[in-house]
This record gives sequence, C-alpha cells and structure tokens, in this order.
Amino acid sequence: MATERLIVLDTTLRDGCHCLDAPLPPGDRLAIARELALLGVDVIEAGYPAGPAGDMESIAAIAAEVTKPSIAALAAARPAEIDAAARALEKAARPRIHVFLPTGSARRERNLQEARAALVRQTRETVARARRLVDDVEFSPFDATRTEEGLLAELLTAAIEEGAKTVNISDTLGCSACPRNSAF
Repeated sequence: MATERLIVLDTTLRDGCHCLDAPLPPGDRLAIARELALLGVDVIEAGYPAGPAGDMESIAAIAAEVTKPSIAALAAARPAEIDAAARALEKAARPRIHVFLPTGSARRERNLQEARAALVRQTRETVARARRLVDDVEFSPFDATRTEEGLLAELLTAAIEEGAKTVNISDTLGCSACPRNSAF
C-alpha cells in the first residue's frame, strides 16, 4: 500500500527575495536556506539563475552546503536558462530544475506568438533537456488558470511523458478570482 506524504516546497528565496526595496545578500539567503532545512522543508526553490544579479552565486552556495532538501532553480523554457539552472545546481546533493512556460491565453498573445503545437513541442523539448541534466524536474504552465483546459491537459501530459516528476498548476497572476479573466 502506498503511503501518502506531504511535500513542503518553499519559494521564499525565489519569490520573497525579489522585492524591489529589500534584496537579500547571498549570506542571508544561505542562512535562510539553512533554517528552512532545519525546519524540514523538502524542496527549497533557491532562485532564478537567469534573473536578478546574484541569484546564480547564491543558488550555487546553497546547493553546495544545504544537502538534505532538494534545491531547485527556476528556468524559463529556454535552453540557455535551463543550462544556467543546471550550472547553479552542479554541487547540489538533490538538484531540481523548475521549468516554466507562459501558457495563459493573455500571456501567450503578448509573449509567445506560438500555436498550440509549438507550445507542446517547447514543453517536450525543454523538460527533456532539463531531465537530461538532473533527475528531478518540475514543470509549471505560467498563468495556468487562464490556459484553455484542453491545452493545459496536453501540456501537463507532455511534461510528465518527458520526465517531469512534479507539475505545478498555480494561479500565477491571481486571476482565477476574477471570472472575466479566468479560463474556467
């Protein structure tokens, strides 16, 4: 019989560290990661290597020292970002790459002038690339609540088929509470 287990994933070092007026220095980020590990957090999303200055170095320092939880790095569904995440996690005992792809209809019109087949292909290619670099891959359709249900299901299926161990279906922009903005 399978035992159910709650997995605690913390994004403080990714989301919480990017406040405009309160960036955390690398030493503080490492101290927070140590405390999260002591609390028993299963996955620490340590940052976005292709994002703000200092994230790459902070992630690498956390990955080298904090060994019990999985250490995750965020990457857009682009080869260069996935490779940067893998470099940041080189010394991690349990590395995880979290690949995200803008999929909501509003985001797609502005950011990704791609057809449905192209989104599925990009999901497959980038999750497979991340999976070749690490054993643990997470996939998030950015703006999932405004992604057409059929497309969302197709993207999640593609990600799982390519080796994603975790799929993250979140209301990225907080739009699901606004009926006129929701796909559901």
